[in-house]
Amino acid sequence: MANLNKVMLIGRLTRDPEPILGGKGAKFGFAVNNRKLNQDTQQWEEVPVFIDMEIWNRGEMGKQADRLLQTVKKGQQIFIEGHLKLDTWEDKNGGGKRTALRVVVENFQYLDARADGGGGEGGGMMRAAPRQPARQAPATAPSVSSYAEYDEGPPTGAPAGRGGAAGSEDEIPF
Repeated sequence: MANLNKVMLIGRLTRDPEPILGGKGAKFGFAVNNRKLNQDTQQWEEVPVFIDMEIWNRGEMGKQADRLLQTVKKGQQIFIEGHLKLDTWEDKNGGGKRTALRVVVENFQYLDARADGGGGEGGGMMRAAPRQPARQAPATAPSVSSYAEYDEGPPTGAPAGRGGAAGSEDEIPF
């Protein structure tokens, strides 16, 4: 039997990230919207879903939580890849067993311009696992559909090609 535990979300932070376990990680709130048809008005409505998130200083770079704590604030939009984790504990006030479903962030990407005026700089993906090999860039400019995950075209500072010099045929002008 195959199993898959993968979460991909685009949303906004509902609170500033807080360090946990002596700075080894961070926790924060996150919100995404689901669309729901209102049966009374027959209009589509946005229904928020609030999610508890955690991120750790581990993986390839080893500083993901530190970077998130330094660069991301409440209200900022980011893309997250991660997995679900169920935490269980005994309530100290005699309330019995408690559970919480959280997302453990493995990768994140900035989608808003940085608050310090840095524009799109540093908006790259933070990866805990090694990257998959990059696909060969097309000889012509890509179609808009290849950047469907971005609201307004390709990200600022996107790589122009696969290691070619300026003016090479692998370079994609943006």
